[in-house]
Amino acid sequence: MKVLVVGANGQIGHQVVEKLKDKGHDPVAMVRKEEQAEKFKEKGIETVLGDLQEDFSHAFEGVDTVVFAAGSGGDTGADMTIIIDQEGAIESMENAKDAGVKHFIIVSSMGAEAPKEYDDIKHYLYAKHRADEHLKASGLDYTIIRPGMLENGAGTGKVSLSEENQEFGNVQREDVASVIVQAVDADKAENKVYTLLEGDTPVEDLFK
Repeated sequence: MKVLVVGANGQIGHQVVEKLKDKGHDPVAMVRKEEQAEKFKEKGIETVLGDLQEDFSHAFEGVDTVVFAAGSGGDTGADMTIIIDQEGAIESMENAKDAGVKHFIIVSSMGAEAPKEYDDIKHYLYAKHRADEHLKASGLDYTIIRPGMLENGAGTGKVSLSEENQEFGNVQREDVASVIVQAVDADKAENKVYTLLEGDTPVEDLFK
């Protein structure tokens, strides 16, 4: 399956690309700069240059599934969060529809279901909320994954994935990437919204 990873240079996106390759898929790493593409090309992974602040519709040609893992990062202001996490995601959905993409997977956030209830990072949760709602109404087959607090330790291979809201907690970025890759192959993951935390269920047993 040809899978476009938007935000492939990010911590989750980079791991998604490598795990897709290991699983026998044909990932396409979308990055903003040529120098970011080198590390993927060295591993025989296809890359495409695309900037979420420009026209990047060319990246979606011939793609079966899109993973949107881009984010403005914690060091930028609310303006970049809106531009990347909200509008970049929405434009990606429209590009995917125009290109006939079958499945769109997005990395959202716990709290995105009700941003008004949170005092911290409200602009971030509103951006995620708007993107999620647009995806649900887009007509694309979607999977929305809302992880808790992201950590950079080694993945455990075990998670708590639920269609219900869970008490806020933590999850390793590597485990988020593993769940995304598992969802790529899973019809059962389509048109679902999940919260994701560390837990006891092996990733390979999800979506069965």
